[in-house]
Amino acid sequence: MKFAPKSDGSESSVSQHTLFGDHPATRPLDEVGEVQFLDTTLRDGEQAPGVSLTPDDKADIARKLDAARIDVIEAGSACTGPGERETISRVTELDLDATVTSFCRGIRNDIDLALECGVDGVNLVVPASDRHIEDKVGTSKADNVQSTVELVEYAKANDLWVEVIGEDGSRADLDYLEELLGAALDAGADRICWADTVGHATPDRALECVARLSELGPVSTHTHDDLGLAVTNALVSIAAGADLVHGTINGIGERAGNVALEEVAIALDHGYGVETMELTEVYDLADLIANRTGIPLAPNKAVVGQNAFTHESGIHTDGTLKDDAMYEPYPPEKVGRERRLALGKHAGRAGVQAALDEHDVSVTDEQLSEIVGRVKEIGDRGKRVTDADLLTIADEVTGQEQDRRVELLGLTAVSGSDTPTASVRLSVDGEERKEAAVGSGPVDAAMNAAEAALSHTADATLEDYHVDAITGGTDAMVTVEIEMSRGDDHVAVSASDSDITRASVRAMVDAMDRLVTDEDETLVADD
Repeated sequence: MKFAPKSDGSESSVSQHTLFGDHPATRPLDEVGEVQFLDTTLRDGEQAPGVSLTPDDKADIARKLDAARIDVIEAGSACTGPGERETISRVTELDLDATVTSFCRGIRNDIDLALECGVDGVNLVVPASDRHIEDKVGTSKADNVQSTVELVEYAKANDLWVEVIGEDGSRADLDYLEELLGAALDAGADRICWADTVGHATPDRALECVARLSELGPVSTHTHDDLGLAVTNALVSIAAGADLVHGTINGIGERAGNVALEEVAIALDHGYGVETMELTEVYDLADLIANRTGIPLAPNKAVVGQNAFTHESGIHTDGTLKDDAMYEPYPPEKVGRERRLALGKHAGRAGVQAALDEHDVSVTDEQLSEIVGRVKEIGDRGKRVTDADLLTIADEVTGQEQDRRVELLGLTAVSGSDTPTASVRLSVDGEERKEAAVGSGPVDAAMNAAEAALSHTADATLEDYHVDAITGGTDAMVTVEIEMSRGDDHVAVSASDSDITRASVRAMVDAMDRLVTDEDETLVADD
């Protein structure tokens, strides 16, 4: 099977590569035409351990998925219960461009419950492998085909879009899978889906199955990442005839997760010139889902991880400053990101100079050498060098230490069975400000209070928040690292304390102080 590159001759094109030899049922990926996405973050993604989305969460995520031009949104499983039906109904009431569906088992009542939610369609899941047909459901292959046909006819009679998924299809007898899903199409199903339910398949198995099924009619592919092959199997499926890919944002889902749609999207766009979703929405969408699910983005996660467009190595930083494409396959703006230069033990003069330039700090060559040396010393101790660290070093080296404009004077936080509350006292250009706020916890309440106190000062955004315990025991010291932005300016700051609430507020205040230090405007609020 050949993965054909884009034909524009650009350096970003993927080299032609043959995986399995020339297979008569495959096509070059740059000739596939339209590929659609079905996002199952709100269903399969929510089945990841510990994830539970509220109706508001699902509505917010669905809006963002629709803005990213996702074609089909599987909003949940109506059969789960009244609460789940409420969340699905919230999504169907949004009047989205996307087709909104519910996951349904091979039971007529599941279809009825989905209809109550006002969905556009159903993803009807029926057993396909022997272990699922005989051991799980306790039926025969013939009866399974017959019941599937009846369910499809019932759903179509109720004007639903219908996709039939053969559960555990990668371990099913392929002749039987063809019989089962072919009967579903004959009964009126709009499409069928090959499901690698347990992430069992290798690419050659995905090729064999999807190539056979695509001869029957429109076919989708649903891949999991248990073998680390989810993206590869999705691309193989497309080459074999699939024109709709199931997946989740960030690859969340049961066990090792589903295929990450943003990874499939960038692979198709960058490697083969095939457009799918609106890529500029990817990072905001990924960040929203990470926050609502509580599953953070791994720093080394492709496309949306913190390190994807961050450079620390002196050689890489120098090369990137000379040519944006020197050490990146595609520009960060393509997926709604920004390039960042990190400082640490591997930093070089070019990177430190660029970071200083970002903050409008001028230094001599001799001062730059000293600053680089001190940055490397901090990095050698295993510590991340934040913007605040760099600017403090620069102030000391140049002898131009700036007076603080924002200081923390006092902090009180209360937590317990009642709503957590906090109050802060800040000094802003000599003016004392007091604010109180509530939150989901003492840290959240304290951060909200600090934000309220600073609201007169600037419209700043908390971009990232990270906590590390740096000692053991109940009195452990923690380090809070935050990143804040104000307009085009970004700053990263860390603060360490045995009290996580105090460390969080100190970091936030320090970040705001750095963001406003170079501003000419007055920061004292008008009466």
